Amino acid sequence: MLCLSKGKGIGGTIKESAEDFIVREITKEGVVLELDKKYIMQATPGKFAVFVLQKKNWNTQEALIAIAKRLGRGKKSIGYAGLKDRIATTVQLASIFGVKAEEVMNVSIKDISINGAWESDKGIEMGDLLGNAFTIRIKNSSKDKNAIEAILNELNNMFPNYFDRQRFGLRENNHIVGMKIMRGDFEGAVFEYLTSTKNERNEAAITARKRLAEERDFKKALEYFPRYLKHERSVIEYMARYNNYANALRKLPRGISVMFVHAVEDYIFNIALERRIRYGDIELKKDELSCKANSYGFPDIEQRTIGLEGSYPLFVLVGYESKEEEISAYEKEVMEELGISKEDFKIKGMPELSMKGSYRACFAPFRDFSYSINDSVDMNFSLPAGSYATVLLNEFMKSAKAPELGIS
Repeated sequence: MLCLSKGKGIGGTIKESAEDFIVREITKEGVVLELDKKYIMQATPGKFAVFVLQKKNWNTQEALIAIAKRLGRGKKSIGYAGLKDRIATTVQLASIFGVKAEEVMNVSIKDISINGAWESDKGIEMGDLLGNAFTIRIKNSSKDKNAIEAILNELNNMFPNYFDRQRFGLRENNHIVGMKIMRGDFEGAVFEYLTSTKNERNEAAITARKRLAEERDFKKALEYFPRYLKHERSVIEYMARYNNYANALRKLPRGISVMFVHAVEDYIFNIALERRIRYGDIELKKDELSCKANSYGFPDIEQRTIGLEGSYPLFVLVGYESKEEEISAYEKEVMEELGISKEDFKIKGMPELSMKGSYRACFAPFRDFSYSINDSVDMNFSLPAGSYATVLLNEFMKSAKAPELGIS
């Protein structure tokens, strides 16, 4: 990803341990949830237990599913405002339907704490937050204070709002699978998902993926595909019995299959934003689609306007309902190169994966920034919901790379 700042980075590494990456959710009311603090909120009679979840070395979904299982509830009962990293210490709001607050408080699981629970008539839903506050330790860096100060001055409290590479998967091919789905090439999508070996580290997985690509025999693949690749095996098991590639993709959890198409939107956004930065086109133009700030000073895409001074320039996350006049020239250029139209996001063969489209700020503000230098560099800052701390850190570290434009 092309950085907005030109200054030399300090390098370094992050996430060597969960204690090196602390995330505190900022609620819709603007409250920053603190680690190890007990919360008592006013209860509202209802069927949901809302609670403050603190976790370490768990991702959000796995932690909540583990809690729900202890309480005799299933995956569909859980709710959360945003996903938090596994290799991190995080605190956030969550909910479970059909249990009492005191039952949640009594759950005991290693590296999970419940810092308060209360009953409510409404659960926590995705997006029920303003942002996140971060405390991140950068190790093995140059610890160059002058470099940090120079980059801070360049950024002026704003950074490129790229989607981080995790959106494209460990093998950086979510968007490639997504484009094949959009084109109706479900066979190609299945084989891309099952057989791509880019960034694959496990030798058994590499061997299995390559063998399936060569032999294309799903029944045999069940004998040698690693057991830990559960999602891949569910697709293979279906294809071993039935010859329907679209339905085989439906064997994946919806969150994964939807991410394939979301990744196409995200990829278009990232490449378009990178070009905008390369051309030095940073300032908001008078005729440009933009949005106002919310009460916390973060972009609010629901308050859209045109070129209002002090507002945030927007790009469209392209979908089949996107307005042609709102799609920027940068995005149209990328879409043309990829051979994609907005109508392609209405997927005939898998309509459940169709995307209507949305908006995203091109540049995101960061606030409450501070840092200290000792054995490591510790940085503190707050970001809007949906913005990535790792993208801001890359401005200071200059170490990340974007997925290559390798489209097939």
